[in-house]
Amino acid sequence: MQNSKKENQDPEYFLDLIKKSRRGRFKIYIGMIAGVGKTYRMLNEAHSLLRNGVDVRIGYIETHGRYETELLLDGIPEVPRKKIFYKGKELEEMNLDAIILQRPEVVLVDELAHSNVIGSKNKKRWQDVMDLLEAGISVISAVNIQHFESLNEDVKEITGVEVLERIPDSILKQADEVVNIDLPADELITRLKEGKIYKADKIQTALDNFFKSEHILQLRELALKEVASAVERQVENEITKEGMHQERFLACISSNGQSGRNIIRKTARFAKYYQCRWFVLYVETPKERFDKIALDKQRFLINNFQLVTELGGEIIRVRSDNISDAIVQQTKERKITTVCIGKPHFKLIHIVTSRNVFNNLIKKLNNTKTDLIILN
Repeated sequence: MQNSKKENQDPEYFLDLIKKSRRGRFKIYIGMIAGVGKTYRMLNEAHSLLRNGVDVRIGYIETHGRYETELLLDGIPEVPRKKIFYKGKELEEMNLDAIILQRPEVVLVDELAHSNVIGSKNKKRWQDVMDLLEAGISVISAVNIQHFESLNEDVKEITGVEVLERIPDSILKQADEVVNIDLPADELITRLKEGKIYKADKIQTALDNFFKSEHILQLRELALKEVASAVERQVENEITKEGMHQERFLACISSNGQSGRNIIRKTARFAKYYQCRWFVLYVETPKERFDKIALDKQRFLINNFQLVTELGGEIIRVRSDNISDAIVQQTKERKITTVCIGKPHFKLIHIVTSRNVFNNLIKKLNNTKTDLIILN
């Protein structure tokens, strides 16, 4: 007799195969910093594909005025950009509808983290790329490591700069191929000083921020880890995991905004490393009812829930006057292996530690063989 569970999954599995066969292929070039040569490599690859009879077109390429890159534009067909008027100015965006209408085999889409002008179909360019893939068009794209959402705090700590244009880490899960573009730090700095990366008026600012040797090396390490993780995931996707132990993480947050974002991002990083599902739990106590907390805290919660979705997590909202019991219940129901909470200066831990509830939580989690991680 065949396994009934497997029989029930077969139609969905077959449907997934059909969707994947219709979907375009997705390749991402990742760089540790601007100027490493991502766009240059994309254009070189396009010429190679053209020589092999592949229908390749430029959807959007940003050369930043770099001479060597601009030379490679010659000979590659381009889909004319869409002109959008915004605040009295004529701006250009990638013409998503025109690309889908023309249906090239492969399209080049630069600046993956770019925010589209108001009036565009999607808010972000990565969303345009998802539409192209769903339409069966393969995409070659590029992005720098500082634009990944879960690395936002790490990049800010390294460079002192908060990157505002970000993409969800789940984009990497969609990629069929991820390629790291690397250059030595001293060579990058030389290229910058020679005006090969930015124009003269931006060089000193770049040297004072991202282009310090120590910053480049730290960003390089982040990029290498991301690409290594993506490659590992591609290998593991080819291996059947049925019957294997699966990690599952549960992040616990309160209505405190910034601390919640830190916990969410770090838990997402853990889950990404283990290639597993993760959840974020918000326990709504009588004092934390949505209609009773301040408006700024309501906004924090909404933004944090949105962040969870962007990073690929699942949101759990429960009402309870006993936080430790609610956490333990969710660990059992969701088969959680690790619970993540904030340090004592975070509001959640203040609530948990009151009336010895924290000790209670540790004892209960110990009985379920669930690990507890206290995050900064």
